Amino acid sequence: MEEVLGSIYLIPTTLGETNALEVLPLSVKKAIENIDFFIVENEKIARQSIKKIVPGKSQPDLSFKLINKYTDPLDYPSFLEPCKQGIDVGILSDAGCPGIADPGAVIVQLAHEMNIRVIPLVGPSSILLAMMASGLNGQNFAFNGYLPIDKKDRKQRIKQLEKLSKEHNQAQLFIETPYRNNQLLETLANSLHPQCQLCVACDITLATEYIKTMPAESWKKNKVDLHKRPTLFIIQNK
Repeated sequence: MEEVLGSIYLIPTTLGETNALEVLPLSVKKAIENIDFFIVENEKIARQSIKKIVPGKSQPDLSFKLINKYTDPLDYPSFLEPCKQGIDVGILSDAGCPGIADPGAVIVQLAHEMNIRVIPLVGPSSILLAMMASGLNGQNFAFNGYLPIDKKDRKQRIKQLEKLSKEHNQAQLFIETPYRNNQLLETLANSLHPQCQLCVACDITLATEYIKTMPAESWKKNKVDLHKRPTLFIIQNK
């Protein structure tokens, strides 16, 4: 008799403090209602997200496996044991979509190797929402994660990405630790070609959302406080 495996559900969550069901479809709520085994970065944050989306779900019945920088990769296969028993498992990000700038991807790869079905659910991705709203090239773009911390290395990397954007007509996205956002914006405004397009997308989907695309030189005059606010930066030198 063929073994019936459970599935892995990639469950998006909100990008901040907002009404969950304003930005998440009903399919996410239904998945959480039916799943008790979760793979998450932070159990406390995961429990809070689940409570927001399905307030009546019994919290004591939930089981969590943590995947973060402290997790031993040798433990990963055990996270999928419920699937071997025909039980569905959910991967829940701290914010946005699992597997996109998120450690959940390694579990998804393992699931494919074990012939476990992977089911991605629709939800807010700050990367895609920022690109949609930027007016820059949504046909050709790259997400680069964090820039170097060292000032010299950072400026060098910015110039490399600016050159790539011009040579390949490719929008370049990156992020920063929220408490360093203001410093990065200042560096970008002073390092990029004056006419290089720079989009700042902050607090996406929240009441304080701010998204603006302007030439780099215009950002020298435009004062916006990004301190401790989740922000995506996009550049494209046309």
